[in-house]
Amino acid sequence: MTIQLYNTLTGKKEPLQTLEPGKVRFYACGPTVYNYFHVGNARMFVVFDTVRRYLEYRGYDVTFVQNFTDVDDKIIQRAIETGSDVRSVANHYIQTYFEDADALGIRRATVHPRVTECIPDIIQFIQDLIDSGHAYVRNGDVYFDTSSFPEYGKLSGQSPEDLRAGFRIEVNEEKDDPTDFALWKAAKPGEEFWESPWGPGRPGWHIECSVMSQKYLGKQIDIHGGGRDLVFPHHENEIAQSEAHSGTWFARYWMHNGTLNINGEKMSKSLGNFIMTRDLLAQRPARAVRFFLLSAQYRHPLNYTEEAMDQSEQAMERIDRALRNLSYRRQVLEQAAGGFPQVDDAAEQRALVEEVRQQFISVMDDDFNTADGISALFEGVRRANTYLARDAVSTQGLDIWAALIRELLDVLGLSAPAAENDLTAEVERLITERNEARKRRDFARADEIRQQLQTWGIVLEDTAQGTRWYRR
Repeated sequence: MTIQLYNTLTGKKEPLQTLEPGKVRFYACGPTVYNYFHVGNARMFVVFDTVRRYLEYRGYDVTFVQNFTDVDDKIIQRAIETGSDVRSVANHYIQTYFEDADALGIRRATVHPRVTECIPDIIQFIQDLIDSGHAYVRNGDVYFDTSSFPEYGKLSGQSPEDLRAGFRIEVNEEKDDPTDFALWKAAKPGEEFWESPWGPGRPGWHIECSVMSQKYLGKQIDIHGGGRDLVFPHHENEIAQSEAHSGTWFARYWMHNGTLNINGEKMSKSLGNFIMTRDLLAQRPARAVRFFLLSAQYRHPLNYTEEAMDQSEQAMERIDRALRNLSYRRQVLEQAAGGFPQVDDAAEQRALVEEVRQQFISVMDDDFNTADGISALFEGVRRANTYLARDAVSTQGLDIWAALIRELLDVLGLSAPAAENDLTAEVERLITERNEARKRRDFARADEIRQQLQTWGIVLEDTAQGTRWYRR
């Protein structure tokens, strides 16, 4: 089965065919580091992290590049507001990005280039465009000449005339055409700048991604990803300058995730419904947040509500409970030393597990449909619980179902972090110790362990099948 992905450039799903067999060159736009990232940004970062994970799960060698825009008007403004310097602001928010991204299970990119690390490359790229007649200089500014690129507008599906009608030239701009865009901005008093052949200044926003993509992935890449709001002008301009520079196509597939709404309304600062990911992570488990962000197919809008977050927490607890029950039943079998019946059912359970795995692959191959992928995961949980309800099971069968659930969780980036796994192991060790204390009628020690677990928010349930636990 071939992976199909929706290509914004062509407006249809297409089979994945990479430049090099078995390898994927993948660029995704990263944050502008002037503040913490909001939940809408988090959706984009989680989506493309999951796409990368799934491509690797399907056997591809993925080189994944995600940039940091650390040169921008907003960073300059934040430095002024805080009485800090631009580099300190950028470095601080790069660090906090990693903290929040790590919490969400977002893996580090193969390369995280910064604009400030690529200034010489950017200057050379711009000079190449000037030399080839695709850009021009005006009083220290450099603009891309969109009339030199006949296909301008092909990503957004707009003609140059339509685009031109939506623009107006600011008083201080000296563009030849309203659709022309800045490649290099002349320095203003007090701003950070770099020396260039056109005078001191700094890069324009769009040129940065083209240069960083080319530097680390080459002139042509397989996939370029970003939010729907980046289709125009950012990605449209990337295509124009990259293809004008190289003389060939830039990215084969363009992927864009849908918007995030808050209680049915578009998230915006003016409406006061702007949620920073860091604030949400202080209130909700990180895995539940990621689960929510993957609960709709990535191209569709996603609506944030407190009820949706409650449901995400409950869903993760259901999955974790199944894994705990599989683990506990296995411990019971091991400790019973033949006291409980086991069956030779490994082949049967492997066949059932493979059905679920193929269901997961089928829906994820169809444009990375995480909503249906989660449904396949829960089908695995349902079948595991059905298996647990049997009187006779095997340690092999229990391991097979637990391995499948963990496998699919890992592809979706929903695996418990190491610290959580360590806690689970400690809880289960204490439960085993408590059961042994009860057998020898040491009820004081058994009560002491129960109370200790209660202080951790762990509730115990003693059932006919053994002791189960969950978080309060």
